[in-house]
Amino acid sequence: MALLANDLLLRALRREPVPRPPVWMMRQAGRYLPEYRAVRAGSDFLTMCRTPALATEVTLQPVDLVGVDAAIIFSDILVIPEAMGMTLTLDEGVGPQFPRPLRSASDVSGLRRVDAETDLGYMLEAIRMTRRELDGRVPLIGFAGAPWTLAAYMVEGRGTKQFAIAKRLLFEAPATAHALLDQLAIAVGEFLLAQARAGAQVLQLFDSWAGALGPEEYRTFALPAFAKAARIAKQAGVPLIAFAPGGGWALDEIAEATGADALGVDWHQAPQDARVRVGNRAVAFQGNLDPCALYAPVDEIRRRAHAMIRGFGRVGHVANLGHGILPDTPVAHARAFVDAVREWEWNAVDDATSSPTLATVA
Repeated sequence: MALLANDLLLRALRREPVPRPPVWMMRQAGRYLPEYRAVRAGSDFLTMCRTPALATEVTLQPVDLVGVDAAIIFSDILVIPEAMGMTLTLDEGVGPQFPRPLRSASDVSGLRRVDAETDLGYMLEAIRMTRRELDGRVPLIGFAGAPWTLAAYMVEGRGTKQFAIAKRLLFEAPATAHALLDQLAIAVGEFLLAQARAGAQVLQLFDSWAGALGPEEYRTFALPAFAKAARIAKQAGVPLIAFAPGGGWALDEIAEATGADALGVDWHQAPQDARVRVGNRAVAFQGNLDPCALYAPVDEIRRRAHAMIRGFGRVGHVANLGHGILPDTPVAHARAFVDAVREWEWNAVDDATSSPTLATVA
């Protein structure tokens, strides 16, 4: 494989000095790009995920068209439950669904053990193909959904506002919930390991529905499984980003439990507050512009991007959104965000006004 021409992401995740933060966007390969929609017009979403050439094509689009500093492999977090034997459907306008959700201990015990190389080989091949096509331009990120988030979909059958059925399992049948989460933790961790072996240079673990749980339930059920998956993935020796939107109150606990190299921060938390919460832990941060800010005029996007950078400080920050880019975001506004980060230069005034805890984490 070619040496990296742009290694800003890897250096920032290692908390090394960088002239500016690296920038990429969650869901950057998606519907806001006309070029993505053109590919999507000829294939359904799951076929795109399962076809390495198509996954590679759309993975590369934001690198070529928007100028981001990293690619993230095109896939979906729900490929793991599908590999465990669940039927996954994805209809336009409805979203992902499991027609036969998990409802009992016997349903959980009937799930298959995942062999990433066999069951998810199409994604691993997409990673290998994408690495070849990138030819060292920028790093490639692999990812997976965290156990609680996957379990919530698997038990509920679809995305909901409250995940009441999934949460009921935690209260009504905690032993079954722990069994499911432990099985998922192993599958997720081993899948991330396989992605790194295939060529992913950074890994991200998404606990997208962390905010659905209260502190006691998150600490009892979700966090131990999140941590187990992360610790397995860390064996790959590549940087790991842990992102639990809605779980900003637990950033310090997530950092401690997972050993992640970086923590994703959503827009509910100010950058300075995130740094204060983790204290002296040697961890980088990723985020945290509200995706809706990309609806603002270009000058306002630039102002907000620069304010975010100042807030996180000079060391250990990856510029990103606080969640995935929205499908109707104007491409020019996505590019304005990326350009605002790419033009950034630190100066003495910025050093004086950036995060007051910077000295403790640098």
